[in-house]
Amino acid sequence: MTITKLKLNLGPQHPSTHGVLRLLLELEGEKILSCEPDVGYLHRGMEKMAERMSYIQQLPIVDRIDYLAGFFYSELYCRTIEKALNITLPDRVKFIRVLLLELNRISSHLLWLGAFLMDLGATSPFFYAFREREMILKYFEKLTGQRMMYNYFIFGGVRKDIVFLEDVEEILKILSEKINEYERLITENPIFIKRTKEKGILKQDIALNYAITGVNLRSSGINYDIRMNDELYSHFSVHPVLMGDGDSWSRYKARILEIKESISLVREAIDYINKAEKFEKSEINPLNLKLPEGEFYSEIEAPRGLSSCYIYSTGDDRPYRLKWRTGSYYSVNLLRELLKGSYLNDAIAIAGSLDIILPEVDK
Repeated sequence: MTITKLKLNLGPQHPSTHGVLRLLLELEGEKILSCEPDVGYLHRGMEKMAERMSYIQQLPIVDRIDYLAGFFYSELYCRTIEKALNITLPDRVKFIRVLLLELNRISSHLLWLGAFLMDLGATSPFFYAFREREMILKYFEKLTGQRMMYNYFIFGGVRKDIVFLEDVEEILKILSEKINEYERLITENPIFIKRTKEKGILKQDIALNYAITGVNLRSSGINYDIRMNDELYSHFSVHPVLMGDGDSWSRYKARILEIKESISLVREAIDYINKAEKFEKSEINPLNLKLPEGEFYSEIEAPRGLSSCYIYSTGDDRPYRLKWRTGSYYSVNLLRELLKGSYLNDAIAIAGSLDIILPEVDK
């Protein structure tokens, strides 16, 4: 019997493509012969907008590049400006930023965990993960006034000193218990193992050819974590999580372990903050801010991989060019390789294991 080849649109209006992503699949029966990602449905134009906005006007917007990890892009943008102006941050500011970045990494991974399990048909972990994430969002709201778009980091510092550290300690205590509960529910679950083990294997050479970074790269056994050489983390003991198999299960397990690592880093940050001296508010006047002529670049280890900011300045009060490098854009392109030869019922599980968020793709 001859099996007819079929073209299938997966998305862009699909609850499990994690945004408006269209995957054009070529099928033979249920086997995927090829996958062509089609992006651009958000039409955001954030990089072009920056050319017409002053540096301070752009600051509240950068949180929206990844609305699940806004602190990272705020830090990245501020870091690039600070590098251009040769600004050295007080130690207390560094510790505050690390604490909030790692809490934000945890909240991002929790949302991924809940959504990933929901993609596989398991509803209970979705509610559990969002329950713990809610604690972190409430703390962010208490500190910054916002649940998602924080605008808390400023050029040369933070908007105000950190408060309510006892709330963070309580969050960490509960999280440590709940992560172990997640593992009892998920890690050895035979259905979950069947859906993820040896599925979507990312080989090291393919990962490097596609410029994959972050958890997806470390799940294939390559030890590359920007935090190891990040001056902001110079006081901290960062232990990158490495897995060897590169399959969907390894990417799940790596993120679980990375949540635990982030919990340790937040505890370190609390200790440092309690010992650090108070700081004066940044004296930079953002309304008259102009960068010197030249090219300026910074990078950070965001939840979805290496993210970077490039600014080309002509000495004006706004960038001549501003470019972002985001992890999700590279992960989307990786689907060309990972879905080839897989079956349709595994496509969502494999794509979900990469932790793609479309605002990072359509910048």
